[in-house]
Amino acid sequence: MRNLKKPTLDKDLDKFSYMEEAAGSLGRGLIAPGIALVFIVLCALGAGASMSGTPGAVVIVAAAAIGAYMALNIGANDVANNVGPAVGSRAMTLVTALIIAAVFESAGALIAGGDVVGTISKGIISPDSIASSSVFMAAMMAALVSSALWINLATWIGAPVSTTHSIVGGVMGAGIAAAGFGAVNWVTMGSIAASWVISPFLGGLIAAGFLAFIKSVIIYQDDKIAAARKWVPVLIGVMAGAFASYLALKGLKKIIKIDLPLSLVLGSLVGLAVWFAVRPLIDRQSRGLENRNQSLRILFSIPLVCSAALLSFAHGANDVANAVGPLAAIVHTAELGEVATKVSIPLWVMAVGAFGISFGLLLFGPKLINMVGQQITKLNPMRAYCVSLSAAITVIIASGLGLPVSSTHIAVGAVFGVGFFREWYTERSKRRLDYVNKHQSAGGRQVRPIRNREEQARRHLVRRAHFMTIVAAWIVTVPAAAVLSGALYFVMIKLIG
Repeated sequence: MRNLKKPTLDKDLDKFSYMEEAAGSLGRGLIAPGIALVFIVLCALGAGASMSGTPGAVVIVAAAAIGAYMALNIGANDVANNVGPAVGSRAMTLVTALIIAAVFESAGALIAGGDVVGTISKGIISPDSIASSSVFMAAMMAALVSSALWINLATWIGAPVSTTHSIVGGVMGAGIAAAGFGAVNWVTMGSIAASWVISPFLGGLIAAGFLAFIKSVIIYQDDKIAAARKWVPVLIGVMAGAFASYLALKGLKKIIKIDLPLSLVLGSLVGLAVWFAVRPLIDRQSRGLENRNQSLRILFSIPLVCSAALLSFAHGANDVANAVGPLAAIVHTAELGEVATKVSIPLWVMAVGAFGISFGLLLFGPKLINMVGQQITKLNPMRAYCVSLSAAITVIIASGLGLPVSSTHIAVGAVFGVGFFREWYTERSKRRLDYVNKHQSAGGRQVRPIRNREEQARRHLVRRAHFMTIVAAWIVTVPAAAVLSGALYFVMIKLIG
């Protein structure tokens, strides 16, 4: 009988092979954190070189490193909302989405990023309550560190959270630790708390409304392709107009100031022009397509790619300044030794934010992109279109009402809205029931039968575990960042003072 035992030499070689594989796997897992660490060190060294000889240079160098860490975390968490739906619907690949988002985020920050921000982050803390420049710098550094740590934790557990709310919580907690509860502008905090509910609800409602419209006028029509030729150019025109207004209102503040009425006029003109231009393109693209839902997805793919790029540009222009605002305030205070209500953001500070967000997205972004695009609910190009359009329209409405809303809450709320609407529509829509019954045996092909009500009720189209995790993270973002920032303030004041 042949001996099947391995020789000792082969066993040893197998052990070395397993060790090499394990080491290789561990090494690959450390590449992204290693690159992130190099970026943070380079930002600190660059700040040291540019600010050498400046009073408070050591504080500025430390703040630059913290700001770079904050930007990396924003890229890992916040940007997923812009490209996640397009990736989840397979309108573009993950690699394409990462490249588009990185390029347009950086372009939005550097070309159209806000050049002036409030040093106390949107009036949360009264400037009169700050005793000295050292107290102010300690508070801003504590706010940066706490918000960055919170966003890092949220990314690790797979919860997209609001960057702005994290900063707000950090500033509030440090302000309370430095000057007491009386220093907080509670009216402003109340409006921010209201936005926790308003942002996702409004985003979800608008997204569900557009999905209902698409189902009514295109998907459940006998001739889907003819309906698509009529309505898809209209929907693309609406998207173009909404994004034109959105960019004019939020994305071009540094270049030109545009109020809401003018932005709506510009958006209407752009929407009409795009509608007129895409009609022949859609007509040509739809020729020869089968009369089925899969064919409709082709017509929505290019608008989705454009929306991902425009959302990333607007996010870079509008939110990067908020993220690096505390860093700019620290630089200004360290240079001049005084606390001002408004500060200009130096180009190198904006570059730290822009490139940090891009690196964070490329290195750590895929996890949250997959979460937003695939794991909450199943998205196709039509549903992803509704999510992207909802994000732009909700910001426009909120700006008109003067409400401080979160782009993260809007986008994720829109994904929830699409998913919950699908649950309701699949179970209760008479139009869908009539359509399926009518086409039950159309063309001799058996269509999948409708489930009974009890079975349908058990079949959730939104994953409840993800829903509860994300909502819980939203609720605790401001208090968690505030408590952490308040504790860190006492550490920072000892180091700086």
